[in-house]
Amino acid sequence: MAKANKNKVLKALPQLHEEAFEKIDCLQCAACCKNYSPRFKTPDVKRISKHLGMKESLFIETYLRVDEEGDFVVKASPCPFLGDDNACSIYDVRPSDCHRFPYTDEDVIIKRQSLTLKNSSFCPITFYVLEKLEQQLS
Repeated sequence: MAKANKNKVLKALPQLHEEAFEKIDCLQCAACCKNYSPRFKTPDVKRISKHLGMKESLFIETYLRVDEEGDFVVKASPCPFLGDDNACSIYDVRPSDCHRFPYTDEDVIIKRQSLTLKNSSFCPITFYVLEKLEQQLS
């Protein structure tokens, strides 16, 4: 991937992203929600706490902690908003990191290759997109 033509990769991503989501049902997996936390940025905290009818400070105290990089993340895995059916109870107001994940339609796939490789180790959609990219570019 490091040697791949970035323009070719970016041009291929939208179709591969869409194809992956047609073939793979996130609700069958939810490994991201079970094992990792998104960053909760200030707008996320404001939006979600309002949706839950909680003060921001109480939302933070109840659900979040500060990680090694200084970001708010969930205190424990799995995500407290993940239901037994693998559905998100705050889906419509979820953090922007969740909304964007697995970044397979963004230049993040190129710019943050170590993150992409990590994601491909547990996310079938990321793995699918990378596998198809490799086939197309080789």
